[in-house]
Amino acid sequence: MSLLTLSFDNGPDPEVTPRVLDVLASHGITAHFFVLGKHLGTAEGRRLVERARDEGHLVGNHSFTHAVPLGEDVRPDAVEAEIAATEALLAPLGLGPKRFRPFGGGGRLGPHLLSPRAVEHLKEHGYSCILWNSVPGDWLDPEGWPERALADCMSRPHTLMVLHDIPKACLQELDGFLRRARDLGIQFTPRCPPECVPIVDGRVTGDLSGLVTGPAS
Repeated sequence: MSLLTLSFDNGPDPEVTPRVLDVLASHGITAHFFVLGKHLGTAEGRRLVERARDEGHLVGNHSFTHAVPLGEDVRPDAVEAEIAATEALLAPLGLGPKRFRPFGGGGRLGPHLLSPRAVEHLKEHGYSCILWNSVPGDWLDPEGWPERALADCMSRPHTLMVLHDIPKACLQELDGFLRRARDLGIQFTPRCPPECVPIVDGRVTGDLSGLVTGPAS
């Protein structure tokens, strides 16, 4: 049996996110949404986060600007500008335990993801750090990504997939992909594979050595 956890990055988008939520609702699937602080300055952006919350989805912090991975961001206040500034907008929305997904720059895993200061911030403020093990490239190939996504699902027991609720990404093929996945016996779950969550509620539970620019305790 293959498990699939869906996650959607870089929203909320006023045109795409509602339609993604509609598709997920039609399949009875709960997903993770990792949102950008720069999209939460409008009432519509906040309403979409609240809708996702109310429909049972899990919402997390994906930085404010999504411009430079934290491990490569030389600004002394990068953690405050990216993680804390986004959390200040999310906190009033009542989303439950804090979740953070670092910006990978095309879905890459590596030491560019986090700085030691970012790790300390995540620990001090009780975040879970949610990574991934599948990036089928929906934003690069809006029509062809499902083939890679299905291949990923069939190659491991539990896939945590990154899709994007932004224009010209997963939406066009999402419903068909979910139907095909179900036909293959793939089961959907909001649970994350433990190897994709190296920090849980502020506690380091996995190996951070390949994810941080320098030593991280």
